[in-house]
Amino acid sequence: MSTNNPVAEIDNSGAAAVSKEQFCIAGLLTTVYGLEQLHADASQVGCLWLLHPRLQTQECMEPLARSMISDWNSRRTDDGTAGGDASSLGPVAVSFDQRNHGSRSVLPLANEAWRSGNRRHAQDMFSIYHGTAMDTSLLLDHLESYIFPSASRRIATNIVVGISLGGHAAWQCVVHEPRIKAAVVGIGCPDYIRLMSHRAAKSKLDSWITTTLEPGASFIGSADFPPTLVEAVQKWDPAGLLMNEQYASTDHSRRSNLNRETVERHLGGKSIFSQSGGVDKLVPYSCSQPFLAFLESIAASSTSSSGGGSKLIRLKDVVYADVAHEMTTEMLNDATAFVMQLLHEARTSVAR
Repeated sequence: MSTNNPVAEIDNSGAAAVSKEQFCIAGLLTTVYGLEQLHADASQVGCLWLLHPRLQTQECMEPLARSMISDWNSRRTDDGTAGGDASSLGPVAVSFDQRNHGSRSVLPLANEAWRSGNRRHAQDMFSIYHGTAMDTSLLLDHLESYIFPSASRRIATNIVVGISLGGHAAWQCVVHEPRIKAAVVGIGCPDYIRLMSHRAAKSKLDSWITTTLEPGASFIGSADFPPTLVEAVQKWDPAGLLMNEQYASTDHSRRSNLNRETVERHLGGKSIFSQSGGVDKLVPYSCSQPFLAFLESIAASSTSSSGGGSKLIRLKDVVYADVAHEMTTEMLNDATAFVMQLLHEARTSVAR
């Protein structure tokens, strides 16, 4: 089975070309876009981590790199001096193959779904994009020593942009990696149990339909979604970690306070833009909506303990009507505008 490339229809023909250079970092073939376009005065860098969809490779993220880097660099005046934002901070973008994809392919079946004969779909998909989040943190440790070996520039902010499988990974990055300050999640899901339950029902797995109770009652904890996978989800999945139900039936206020404290510890001061397709059948918005509503309720009632009266989390949740499992040009334009605002804020912070 193959799936359509969710970014195949993006039109960024108006975006300028940007340089790209490949490095082998920690054994990972890593592409860095935009190094040659950095302004001579840009001592600080905003790094955009581009995480690709399932069954694709890092090359498919080049349109996003071109759009975001060229948009920022177009803010220069004709003589190359600062046109508002472009001089003191500049962007680069980084892409690499997710585990078992592209240059790292080991077993193609492990990238497939239950319907395509992969009986370990739940274990494979979660472990692969969990690995991608870990790889992002690993590359964060080492990237600067490769691209700026003389320490002439430093990375001032990190933003993760993920599509589909990369969107799932982007959620883990922004929740668990303190150096990631923002995320754009395109058609990704923060709630793995809801997503896999939806997929198990659509696939008519025996563990979903063979039960004396209501359909699905035996799925979680079955061979299709083993107990130890549940433990991993509770540790690493945003919904599994942050939507703690421990005190749901005994002490609601204590549960709410614990959730708020946990959310602040993982997401305090961060910005998230969730983009969903209104008719996406593969990663439906209904699987993400409960967690996003939970996050919004905490964001609306809290300010960050870091001070200044700022909101605990900045969450933008947009559902694009009539969009299936794809990243459209409109979605890319909105994502680019969101990233431009974040880079402007980082540049302003650096200038203080």
